Amino acid sequence: MSELKERRQRAIADLIRSDALASQDELAARLTELGFTATQATVSRDLEQLGAVKVRRGGQLSYALPEQVGNGSGPRLAAVLRDFVRSVENAGNLVVVKTPPGSAHLIGVTLDQSQWPEIVGTICGDDTCFIACRDAGDADAVVSKLRVDPSGQLP
Repeated sequence: MSELKERRQRAIADLIRSDALASQDELAARLTELGFTATQATVSRDLEQLGAVKVRRGGQLSYALPEQVGNGSGPRLAAVLRDFVRSVENAGNLVVVKTPPGSAHLIGVTLDQSQWPEIVGTICGDDTCFIACRDAGDADAVVSKLRVDPSGQLP
């Protein structure tokens, strides 16, 4: 990775940690203020490489880094599942999770960090997260774990 790219990504991470930034254009403008030249496409690639996801804070969506999301277990995982999972469906060795628009990556990152032994990996779009499991039995176990009760506790 080039030194300029590393500096730009550090600046992006610092901006995300300090401010609620809701769009890539807003982030690109802030980078310009700091002396970096970055297109929206560059910012998009940098956000993906940093593992940044959009989260809801105070009713608004903004970018967050993986360490801001939590370690993928305990109360934080339960809160993410309760707040962002709209439906869970078993499809063989896959689990399909529907979320509000822009929230699937948050579910994917949180589950990847959870290190649940049943999960091989996740693939996320805008409002759908596919969870790959080793077999249908593991998929059934993941479906059960994803069903959070109203108190926010995992089963």
